[in-house]
Amino acid sequence: MKTIIAHLTIALFLAACGQQSSDPAIEKNDAAEPGMSIYAAAVDSPSRPDADRERDTFRQPAAVLEFFGIEPGMTVLDLFSGGGYYAELLSSIVGESGLVVAHSNQAYLGFVGDEFQTRHAENRLPNVEVMMAENNELELDAGHFDAIMMTLSFHDLYYSAPDRGWPKIDGEKLLAELYKGTRPGGLVGVIDHHADAGSPSETGNTLHRIDPAIVIAQFEAAGFVLEDESELLRNMNDDHSKIVFDPEIRGKSDRFVMRFRKPE
Repeated sequence: MKTIIAHLTIALFLAACGQQSSDPAIEKNDAAEPGMSIYAAAVDSPSRPDADRERDTFRQPAAVLEFFGIEPGMTVLDLFSGGGYYAELLSSIVGESGLVVAHSNQAYLGFVGDEFQTRHAENRLPNVEVMMAENNELELDAGHFDAIMMTLSFHDLYYSAPDRGWPKIDGEKLLAELYKGTRPGGLVGVIDHHADAGSPSETGNTLHRIDPAIVIAQFEAAGFVLEDESELLRNMNDDHSKIVFDPEIRGKSDRFVMRFRKPE
């Protein structure tokens, strides 16, 4: 990786939080019930934090990760991984022969509080590497990733808050980097908050929502092909005029799910 993967520095930083390690994610599927899918087994793992389980109802992670086609042995980038909810599940699914790279930056670390540090402390997820890269500084090795996940963050390409450590992202540059970093035939899974059809891109800055048509247009312009869409996370009771942090809708907004493919 050209972007620094902060092995020793991050390990020492996370260890300083003093959290005890849990069973590694790569061991979680050992206790899976006969006939249980790898996705259901990852979600069902007893070592997952309770806070993650509380989010499962509206996130439906087993169905989403199956839709994205995440498989054992893959190398996966969890872009803007937040507190690491998906990084933990990906760790379990890709297993010992796979690798998860959990990307973050200082703004996200400040937003999620202790969740990120606790999740990655004491080598708790040994097949997960932490990558720190600020906005517009992400650099990926060509064809390195089988899959990239972009969860609730595409709209942030249109968010700008320099005083909060979030300079506006060069979206064209970022998507070009994702295209370069994905292997031929690899995929990008996108989840984000619905904005009304025809909403301007600035809605990503104001309501933290995005019109799915904008996402499709930007990914196709970067060279990806929209392979499929899912309505797994639709919530037709969501008022799209509200910011996603509104207490009435936070955590259960109307969301779209898309799978893009880099041509072979």
